[in-house]
Amino acid sequence: MPAGAQQGPRNYSRGGAPARYPDSDIVALDPKRFTARLGNSSIRRIGTGFMWAEGPAWHANGRFLVFSDIPNDECLRVTEEDMHVHRRFRSPAGFSNGNTFDREGRQIAFRHYHRDVLRYERDGKQTVLAARGPDGPFNAPNDGVVHPEDGALWFTDPGYGALMDYEGQRVPESAQSPRPFIKEAIYRLDAQTGQVAKVADEPFKPNGLCFSPDYRRLYVADTGKSHYDGAKNIIWQWDVDGTRLRNPRTFADMTLEGKSGFADRIRCDEAGNVWAGAGWVGDGYDGVHVFAPDGQRIGLIKLPEICSNVCFGGTRRNTLFMTASQSLYAVPVETRGAHFC
Repeated sequence: MPAGAQQGPRNYSRGGAPARYPDSDIVALDPKRFTARLGNSSIRRIGTGFMWAEGPAWHANGRFLVFSDIPNDECLRVTEEDMHVHRRFRSPAGFSNGNTFDREGRQIAFRHYHRDVLRYERDGKQTVLAARGPDGPFNAPNDGVVHPEDGALWFTDPGYGALMDYEGQRVPESAQSPRPFIKEAIYRLDAQTGQVAKVADEPFKPNGLCFSPDYRRLYVADTGKSHYDGAKNIIWQWDVDGTRLRNPRTFADMTLEGKSGFADRIRCDEAGNVWAGAGWVGDGYDGVHVFAPDGQRIGLIKLPEICSNVCFGGTRRNTLFMTASQSLYAVPVETRGAHFC
């Protein structure tokens, strides 16, 4: 058995045996390029028992993480002091999926049930930022990121929530077809005017997205193979040209050793590597896939569940949080997130 390998199924419970360092489930496929693995850190399960955990986002000033349990219609919170999961932080939550924070620290949620983008104000009020695009009402907004220079919100609308009874409000049209109401697309919400513009619709189903460290490129995961035969499990890349996107191309292919799963949410570290929550294949694949700036896969974090989402957090922005099906995991890494949420 290789040095550091786990003997038998790993026990993530609080009373389980500790994992031997270095953690054998953190794999450097290219040791010269994947330098984020720490020799004395281990993957921890922070909480479990959720139905489908999604959308982690770190609040830098408050030093806490929020994430969604979509079917349970709640938003939960984890405080940095004790890493304890506080349930019912927001409930009902509109069956929200992704979460992020704007430049003023206000939480923005992408809600399936209401098919909109919502901001929670400091006084407790709620502001619907967008509920429709140029082509009509959204399918079900999924994930978004805020550009720091102009405060614009870039977000995706793949349409999953509107097609699922327990994650949203199924309406008659979706009962007849699994296809969304309007073409899946990527949008930009102008912070000054509130105008929503469609910036790209090349992906079959644009899902998680993130900016490069310098905000000159946008990466978007495409999960269209869940509904479309012609789709591929890839991560797209565009050049950001002000308020527009140019030069769409494939950044990375999710195929590994002949098996291909979905990349869901993605985040960049300060070196420009892209960390993608991945799954729907099984052991040895499900977890986090790390890609170098040239799109080559350089590292893996293996999890016993499908990894839906990732984000960097903690005071030093060097803790990787991972929502994975029924659980929330965390691991310190030898890098920092390019952005806080």
